[in-house]
Amino acid sequence: MGIFDRLGDVIKSYLNEDIGPREESRSYRKNFIDPDILEAQAEVEEFLRSGRNERKTYAKTERETPGTRAKEEKSAPEALRADFAELELPFGASSEECKTAYKRLLKIHHPDRHIGNPENIRKATEKSVRINTAFARVEKWRRTGMV
Repeated sequence: MGIFDRLGDVIKSYLNEDIGPREESRSYRKNFIDPDILEAQAEVEEFLRSGRNERKTYAKTERETPGTRAKEEKSAPEALRADFAELELPFGASSEECKTAYKRLLKIHHPDRHIGNPENIRKATEKSVRINTAFARVEKWRRTGMV
């Protein structure tokens, strides 16, 4: 029996199908019933039987659509107002606008662009740190909903 035959047997045993001529594997599988799997299957079947309409409503309301993100962005907390200002954006700007402004500002204020003048390098470093911090806070809020 080759390696692919054995691999097929393993996959079929996980899928709970007939695994072929190896009687010892078949008899072991028939005698083994995992109570957790049976309980989970019963729970899923009960959910599908009783809540089919609720499930469709949930999927429609919770699915993110292109307009959903814009509604969330309008409700940005006031603590992020300074971060949007640091990115030179209006309060509650979209994710795409934030990313574009972040990249644009880093191109302008990156310390490597000011080689030769130590004072400008220091100022550019401070500004790029503030830009990175502001963008990170805005993105964290978008991902987790917390500031």
